[in-house]
Amino acid sequence: MVAGITPFNFPCMVPCWMFPVAIACGNAFILKPSERDPSPSLFMAELLQQAGLPDGIFNVVQGDKVAVDTLLHHDDVKALSFVGSTPIAQYIYETGAHHGKRVQALGGAKNHMVVMPDADLDQAVDALIGSAYGSAGERCMAISVAVLVGDVADRIVPKLAERAKTLKVKNGMELDAEMGPIVTQQAKERIEGYIDIGVKEGAKLVVDGRGFKVPGFEAGFFTGGTLFDHVTPSMRIYKEEIFGPVLACVRAKDFTEALALVNDHEYGNGVACFTSDGNVAREFARHVQVGMVGINVPIPVPMAWHGFGGCKKSLFGDMHAYGEEGVRFYTKQKSVMQRWASSIGKGAEFVMPTSK
Repeated sequence: MVAGITPFNFPCMVPCWMFPVAIACGNAFILKPSERDPSPSLFMAELLQQAGLPDGIFNVVQGDKVAVDTLLHHDDVKALSFVGSTPIAQYIYETGAHHGKRVQALGGAKNHMVVMPDADLDQAVDALIGSAYGSAGERCMAISVAVLVGDVADRIVPKLAERAKTLKVKNGMELDAEMGPIVTQQAKERIEGYIDIGVKEGAKLVVDGRGFKVPGFEAGFFTGGTLFDHVTPSMRIYKEEIFGPVLACVRAKDFTEALALVNDHEYGNGVACFTSDGNVAREFARHVQVGMVGINVPIPVPMAWHGFGGCKKSLFGDMHAYGEEGVRFYTKQKSVMQRWASSIGKGAEFVMPTSK
């Protein structure tokens, strides 16, 4: 039996990285979804039951840390997959390993997008706006840092500001919404607290999303798209995962400095580089120390036959999610050596057996 502990932001997609592969490999699966949105897990369980999946193969356990700790300590749970924040990922990895379990724990991110001076400016702006503010920035593959190389910074920041100010922030059920609400009031307060910190640390607040109100939903948990310029690596808004619609622009003098910025960060989930130079693209892809790399692709989520996962503090464990790595994770290797009576010689053997 194996288990998956999944986050609030993609309550169907992330479990679907786990349980199809786990079940196909012969395991029963327990899903512990986020307590913030428990209903999708029950809906998936009902659909699987209607499809004829036998009882006990796909199971749902609701709860908080008590449920998580029960799974981590239970002898029948042999492996655990997790997606969430880095502190919890590290806790699950260490606790699960202590109890002899195989653990695959995907943690936080601070994804950079390097924009070179030769990049198509309009494409880069579209990519930054969509990847930074889509899902209100509440996804592990969001671009939260733009590394602007050379003179591209002065050309692109005004365009980003114009677009950030005109984002359609509204009830997420409306089809033309570009951003919906933040998940909870507590999350909204945390995000806007980081904006306060950025101002105090000396970053230039170009677009301020604090206190955003949507007509008819004045009590909703809305934060507008926020844009900082002249952010430095020593600032908390650069170092820490905000998990909200906040884009920090860092200026780099050249490609070497930009690459070093990315590699020096403690997170290594996803990264992108926008350029029209094939040599820059090749060198970036070869030398960047991040698990998922996009060249002129702002959110480099791989296709299902490749593994999903980062490195450094974005992944605890040896194997990525889904694809071939997922099959290896949910499978234990067994080696079987056989001989039959007709091929066995007489007498004891005092050396390692060999094939005959």
